[in-house]
Amino acid sequence: MTDTNDTYERDTSEQDGAGRQEDGQDRRHENGQNGRYEDGQDRRQRRLAAWRASGRVLARPSADRRIGERLAALAEAAGEVYDLDDWTDVYGGGVVEELERRTAALLGLPAAAFFPTGTMAQQVAMRCWAARTGNATVALHPRAHPEVHEGSAFSVVSGLRTIHPTTGPRLPTAEEVLDCDEPFGTLMLELPLRDAGFVLPSWEELVAVVDAARERDAVVHFDGARLWECAPHFGRPLDEIASLADSVYVSFYKSLDAISGAVLAGPAQLIDEARAWRHRYGGLMFQQYPAALSALAGLDRELPRLPSYVAHAKVVASALGDALRASGVPWSRVHPPVPHTHQFQVWLPYGTDLLNEAAVTQSEETGVTLFRRWFSEGCPPGVSVTEVTVAAEGLEWTAQDVTAAVTEFVRRLDLPAAAPPAH
Repeated sequence: MTDTNDTYERDTSEQDGAGRQEDGQDRRHENGQNGRYEDGQDRRQRRLAAWRASGRVLARPSADRRIGERLAALAEAAGEVYDLDDWTDVYGGGVVEELERRTAALLGLPAAAFFPTGTMAQQVAMRCWAARTGNATVALHPRAHPEVHEGSAFSVVSGLRTIHPTTGPRLPTAEEVLDCDEPFGTLMLELPLRDAGFVLPSWEELVAVVDAARERDAVVHFDGARLWECAPHFGRPLDEIASLADSVYVSFYKSLDAISGAVLAGPAQLIDEARAWRHRYGGLMFQQYPAALSALAGLDRELPRLPSYVAHAKVVASALGDALRASGVPWSRVHPPVPHTHQFQVWLPYGTDLLNEAAVTQSEETGVTLFRRWFSEGCPPGVSVTEVTVAAEGLEWTAQDVTAAVTEFVRRLDLPAAAPPAH
């Protein structure tokens, strides 16, 4: 199984609020209501139009906006986060340097380098650590982003090898790290583990895992694409969480809703080396001020709000679980039942065509978007999963609102089974 905003991750064009992209294999399907066929672009335009017109959504990522709207929003926010009389950046410097400085300070780490993508940032980080440890093996979860969503880039591009301390739907335990049957140079921990349901260990478990890696003479790297929203679960500030690791990657366009970009943070010597490799990988871009400005705006606007999103996601998830159990569907699952962040999964025993049609029809007919996209990869036959993100717009939803939306959604699951009209 495969992200709101993020990611992000399939090889076609559309992303949901968590960044999960449209399934490239399903290029055409039959619309259950009227029998007409829609290709992938038609479906995408239909969904975007429905989501845009919805008066009630749980999250409204900026990637749903038109280009002119995004440019206007950036222009409005930019002056609040940076002096627009400054010169544009040229191969870094200026606003990019300010973003690096501020991110390093938030994470409590000595230095940081801006990268156009997290894929590049983490390849560079693992490559640098491999040279320093003398071991090019990376221990990580088989559902971690580099294993599932990056086309085997670690091995194909960077000459790295991966092993898996566990295959369970969670991060490895300290015992599993200690018992790993071969040496590794770096332990990579994705916080949260997105494809397993945005799950996190407890603080005590995380500390124990880090200590176990150090016992194995390995360094620890946090894949923190969504680290920003982990603080409420751990009950610790960001800098204390980041201080456990030797290096940390964070994304700006997922939870912080920026245009693009990432930062790799860690010791100054490592970051200096990473800058050299960034150039070799083609990541030293001529001008990056739009992405950097939008990232600074995200740090100002979204980062302080994330704890409220995490708290309200628990209300939404509980109401969803109760409403689905009472709805008459034969089986459902909200995972985790109490979300660890502001994102979680919902599982239902239906195919994706049926569920996606019900979701978009509900948006079109009621102006309420409860679910965005459903997927079947990694699921048992006949089961589909969706990712739910609660952001600013979701704070307005009460448990009663969720229940009413579930009722409307489930009602539409029966539409394809209705008897054909008489002739």
